[in-house]
Amino acid sequence: MRSLPIAALAVWLALLPRTSDARKRPRFEPTDLELEKEGTTETDLQVGLLRNDSHWRFVVPDVEFDLGLSPNVELDIDGAYAIEGPDDGRFTFDHPAPENVWIAAKLGLYDSRDDGDNGAWAVGAQLGPKLPVANNAHGIGYEALLLVGRAWGENHLVLNAGGLIDPGPHISSDRPIGVQGGLDLDLQLGSSKFSVTGELAGVHFFSADSDQLNGTGGVKWSPSDDLELSVVGLVGLAGGDVAGVLLGVSPKLALWK
Repeated sequence: MRSLPIAALAVWLALLPRTSDARKRPRFEPTDLELEKEGTTETDLQVGLLRNDSHWRFVVPDVEFDLGLSPNVELDIDGAYAIEGPDDGRFTFDHPAPENVWIAAKLGLYDSRDDGDNGAWAVGAQLGPKLPVANNAHGIGYEALLLVGRAWGENHLVLNAGGLIDPGPHISSDRPIGVQGGLDLDLQLGSSKFSVTGELAGVHFFSADSDQLNGTGGVKWSPSDDLELSVVGLVGLAGGDVAGVLLGVSPKLALWK
């Protein structure tokens, strides 16, 4: 049964037709089904270098802030700030490139634990508005994801499927509109505090934007229950970034109980 999400995503990604020189959009990052405990925050900070087909981008940082509001509801705020170099390939940075901020509710809709073992299925959703803070963006956007996850032991595999309508550029009414899908995988390395992670993500745009297909892989280390450190590499297969490396730190903090 674990192969069903992978097969479904593979079929969907095979239908991605456009990898043209259309507008480039920030990459889609699949998410997991973890919900923070009520009153607990987790701040996922990543910094690093990313390269698209024309210039470098220094991410300072990519931020995801999660706050548990109830056993099945979490507030998520997702944004990034970067400094980009010019299109001529020189290794310099000359202008800021913030991304639109996604304010979303993550909802736990269903979960079912297998009889006699430590496996479980879960279904959730993440949805909410996107604020126009990117360069030349206006209007409120929206993004929604359906999440289907399989857990066994300390491992998980989550299928993401959904769509987006981003804030549009000032110079055009052609708002970025697309459908997206992805897989988020986390595998614990035995009884150690290390795990390996991987993501595969794709976006098909109906607007004048380049379709995307990218994968990531990395290692996480959890020295305690309240801290996680990571290093992740990116490979772009179509559209968007073509390569990169990101260093991450994810502390947790209990605000109330």
